Amino acid sequence: MGNTDKFEQMAFKYDSPTRIEVAVKAAAAIRHYVHDAGNKHAIDFGCGTGLVGMELLDDFRSVLFIDSSSNMIHAVDQKIKNIGVHNASTLCFDLEQDRLDELSADYIFMSQVLLHIADVEFILSRLYLMLNEGGHVIIVDFDHHNGVHSEFVHPGFVQTDLAAQMKEIGYTDVQSYTFYAGERLFMNLDATMFVLDARK
Repeated sequence: MGNTDKFEQMAFKYDSPTRIEVAVKAAAAIRHYVHDAGNKHAIDFGCGTGLVGMELLDDFRSVLFIDSSSNMIHAVDQKIKNIGVHNASTLCFDLEQDRLDELSADYIFMSQVLLHIADVEFILSRLYLMLNEGGHVIIVDFDHHNGVHSEFVHPGFVQTDLAAQMKEIGYTDVQSYTFYAGERLFMNLDATMFVLDARK
C-alpha cells in the first residue's frame, strides 16, 4: 500500500468540494481532542494537500506537514505561501521506508491515511516513538466496511480492534467515536468515519 504514485498523479486536482467538506468535518473532530495547544507542536502525517492541517493552524504553535508525495507537498507549500502563515512547514518523507529519529511532536494527526498503510502496527509504533511524553496521536479514518474489497486500501477499521492494537504498542487513554456518515464516501459506497485519540 502507501499508494504514493497514485497520489502524485492526483495532487493537482485533489481539492474537490467533497474532499474540502470532509476535511473541515475531520478537522473539527480532531479539534475535539486538542486542548490548550497554543504552545504545542503538531505533525499532519500523510497530509496530502494539507486540507485538514490548514484548518488547524490556529490551534498549534506550529504544524509540520509530512507526506511521501512530492507533488502533494508542493501543493501545501503553495498554500502556505499564498496565505502567508509563519507557523507551518513541510517535509517530503516516507515513514514506511525510513526513520525520523530527530523529529518529535506533541500532537500527530492523520486523516484517511491509515487505510493506505500496509503495516499499520509498524507505522503506529514509529509515530509512538516520535511523540513527546503525554503527546497525542489522533486518527480520522473509515469504520470497517464489508463492501470494500481492494488490494490498495484496508476496508476501514473496527474501532475497538484498532484501540486494542494501539494499547499493545504502549498508547494509553484511547478514545474514539463515529462522527460522520456520508453517501459514496468510501470507494463510492456510503460509509461512516471515526476519530480516535490515543496518548503516550
